[in-house]
Amino acid sequence: MQNFRVLLVYPNMQMVNLLPSNISILSACLKKSGYIVDLFDTTLYKTEEISVDDKRVEYLQLRPFDYSKFGIRYKESDVYEDFVRKVKTFKPDLIAITIVEDTFDLAINLLKMVSYLNIPVIAGGVQAILAPEMVMRNKEIDLLCYGEGDEALPELCERMASGKTYDDIKNIWVKRGGRVIKNPMRPLVNLNEIPYNDYSLFEEARFFRPMQGKIFRMIPIEIDRGCPYQCTFCAAPSLRELYKKETSGTYHRFKTVTRIIEELIHHVKTYNAEYIYFNSETFLAMNDEKFQTFAEEYIKSIHLPFWCQSRIETISEFKIALLKKMGCDRLSVGIEHGNEEFRKTVLKKKFSNQQVIDAFGILKKHRIPITVNNMLGFPGETRELIFDTIRLNRMINIDSTNCFAFKPYHGTHLREIAIREGYMKDTGNVHSILESSLDMPQLSKKEIEGLLRTFPLYIKMPENRFSEIKVAEDDTPEGNDMYSRLAEEYKNMYW
Repeated sequence: MQNFRVLLVYPNMQMVNLLPSNISILSACLKKSGYIVDLFDTTLYKTEEISVDDKRVEYLQLRPFDYSKFGIRYKESDVYEDFVRKVKTFKPDLIAITIVEDTFDLAINLLKMVSYLNIPVIAGGVQAILAPEMVMRNKEIDLLCYGEGDEALPELCERMASGKTYDDIKNIWVKRGGRVIKNPMRPLVNLNEIPYNDYSLFEEARFFRPMQGKIFRMIPIEIDRGCPYQCTFCAAPSLRELYKKETSGTYHRFKTVTRIIEELIHHVKTYNAEYIYFNSETFLAMNDEKFQTFAEEYIKSIHLPFWCQSRIETISEFKIALLKKMGCDRLSVGIEHGNEEFRKTVLKKKFSNQQVIDAFGILKKHRIPITVNNMLGFPGETRELIFDTIRLNRMINIDSTNCFAFKPYHGTHLREIAIREGYMKDTGNVHSILESSLDMPQLSKKEIEGLLRTFPLYIKMPENRFSEIKVAEDDTPEGNDMYSRLAEEYKNMYW
């Protein structure tokens, strides 16, 4: 068993340089059980024409940054050749690959390169959980982790290493004799009892992350799992319902304050962190008493700058005052859409526009930089509705704005609507978050993408410039020339 070797594979969008919690936790769990672990990470390879962050700089959503000052550059070698070399050199007994929809094709193409070696492959990740049959249809995948892998993956390795059958392990699906053995889920893990994330697998360049033009040595900290809200564009509600049905457990759960602080102290010391990212979908969802305790301990023991994300409903004078004292460097908040009725009935986000204005008033009062997250191209959306989102963003007038195309991920309610209405094919996987997956009669893919690239122009520039911005939406010589001129003006005026 001590010689059993596991190769973790992380197919990532190029240069999305934020350390992943899932892979690092699995590594820690496997090492704790005595297995030899290595990693193949695609982040620093040129696997796309342009990185998401570079595209966001082009679309005026991120301030320019320069990784080369930190010695961070694309690898010059081929990702597929290097993967084959890694597998042949490391000689794993098991390949464990994490699969999300954005990098699904990359994951399968990597596995195709080594399929002739007949090494067992297990797939995990949110797509494996929410679209397991689709994932298992790929002949390159032998097993699937249907749920959390913290306990299931070490148990699978123990069975494999000792030559025992592994057909009955909870959370594990197994291909056997032309059929798939679908084992049920096991109870949810206690987040306070799992080992600390193992970031030692990652090369030095992976610890750095841009934040609005500055680059920090950043460590992510998982404080909870899941989300209590019902957003129809997100997979969190499906995961919550699935775990409730399969395990009778509550998927959204927090670590204790003591555990979070101990983990922070460990990671800051071990990895020389200068900046923290709190890996939580809704950071401020903890109650006032717990948040105050956490804030006081953070100020006393850590007090590093950090970035987090939360929701409008969680923002209060009390919590934001504490957030400022803690040293919050930036808070990301999703409003997604500016039309109250559309946001409430289609997206299931029930706060009002007045709540948005009030919440951002509190954040501005305490001088916490804000990034607002928006989406365009929802099923049934129109150009007029998109301009409701533009108008709300103009009203709140914040420091930084993200605007992404709606992505119909497997497991989301809006994917079902998009398929039903004929806006996309049932077999479709999503790709870039800056490209629409939908083509609708009232709002074409081309129009959505034109609005994506001009969104910051619309929310910052005077309305008497809208006719020029409309020209800049078009991917034509005239439109691109106009966009270039307006973009330069935007940078000089608003950055």
